[in-house]
Amino acid sequence: MADIKELGYSQEELKKMLYDMMLIRSFEERVEKLFQQGKIHGTMHLCIGQEATAVGACVPLTKEDKITSNHRGHGHSIAKGTEVNGMMAELLAKETGYCKGKGGSMHIADFNVGNLGANGIVAAGLPLGVGAAMTSKMKDLGYVVVCFFGDGATNEGAFHEAVNLASVWKLPVIFFCENNLYGMSGSIKEMVNIENIAERAKSYGIPGCTINGNDVLEVAETTRKAVERAKNGEGPTLIEAQTYRWKGHSKSDARKYRTREEEKLWRKQKDPIALFKENLIQSDVITEELFTEYAEQVEKKIDQAVEFAESSDEPNEDTLMKDIYL
Repeated sequence: MADIKELGYSQEELKKMLYDMMLIRSFEERVEKLFQQGKIHGTMHLCIGQEATAVGACVPLTKEDKITSNHRGHGHSIAKGTEVNGMMAELLAKETGYCKGKGGSMHIADFNVGNLGANGIVAAGLPLGVGAAMTSKMKDLGYVVVCFFGDGATNEGAFHEAVNLASVWKLPVIFFCENNLYGMSGSIKEMVNIENIAERAKSYGIPGCTINGNDVLEVAETTRKAVERAKNGEGPTLIEAQTYRWKGHSKSDARKYRTREEEKLWRKQKDPIALFKENLIQSDVITEELFTEYAEQVEKKIDQAVEFAESSDEPNEDTLMKDIYL
């Protein structure tokens, strides 16, 4: 783990990182239960185990900076400041949801905090992020864009087109790959013939780095440097954060492509929340009692979000064709 004392974060900033990671996990665990109870329909892609990538990448961002997300995007939304009440309402298809109940799990957006939205199409968020970055540069708006995507997206044409254009035009965008080692049904090692996905940055003449995606401080510091580079007009960076999703690709995934022993190893030895908690305790930033207090706070917050969603109205049929593209 990164050395806390050398990085210069305040105790409040460090505590917020931990709290946000705990909030993401609590949200994901609750929506999984709601799905099992039949209260959430369709499917969902949980990011339990990947909390450090979302939180760390958003630490150096301002409210004006933007993100684009993917199908596994609940954590990105929370880390960027999207409120869980509206997210929960969206998942329960209520009119108080961020997309008025029409988007669901894979399409949460909140422009007020720079969350340009998730996307159910693999790699589709990258060209959208590049477009937002081009707007920032052409209008001299000063914001940067972080595009979140998974390892599978790096084999899509949209990935290569987006990175190439961003490189040519030196756009203020950070391509953030959450490499959780598996695509929908197989290992990334079966899908690429390179050691690290970040090596692809060389083809486009931009910096690329591979980091420990379960170390929130390493993620935050790496992203901070990329943000500074982008805001200085030096163009994009490709960050590959290696992490691990504890659950299946989606709720219908039996995970036959990996062993239960491997899963136990990541849960017991590489849990990003447990690792950061221990680091903070050893650095005298928090106590075990404060951690327990945070756990109670996030559970209460999620309870309130569920209550808000369940008490919200269903969308009116008259609004069925509004706010959509035809």
